[in-house]
Amino acid sequence: VQLQASGGGSVQARCSLRLSCARSGSSASTYAMGWFRQAPGKERAIVAAISRSGSMKYYADSVKGRFTISRDNAKNTVFLQMSSLKPEGTAVYYCAADQATLWPTSFQFKYWGQGTEVTVSS
Repeated sequence: VQLQASGGGSVQARCSLRLSCARSGSSASTYAMGWFRQAPGKERAIVAAISRSGSMKYYADSVKGRFTISRDNAKNTVFLQMSSLKPEGTAVYYCAADQATLWPTSFQFKYWGQGTEVTVSS
């Protein structure tokens, strides 16, 4: 399974950005997907997750109401729409995949992509 994240960049606070993650290299129809971020000097943390069907979603408290995770299973792509960005959102964002139906326990995803960097200036 290969994951390719894209869409990062430098934006001002309160602006929006949309990240994409394209999955390839597997015959499985769908995977549970997640977005994580790692800020400078901090551990990587879950941001959002979406079930294989897309019917169930999880958001970290810090992004609820501002970020939206979605998926297009026909295109094997998952998105993270980020609105009202804050400077503390500056981080490298990673997408991850797992064959769990909902999402893996403790968000221990099996497959990881390279990160895409997001910088939010005040």
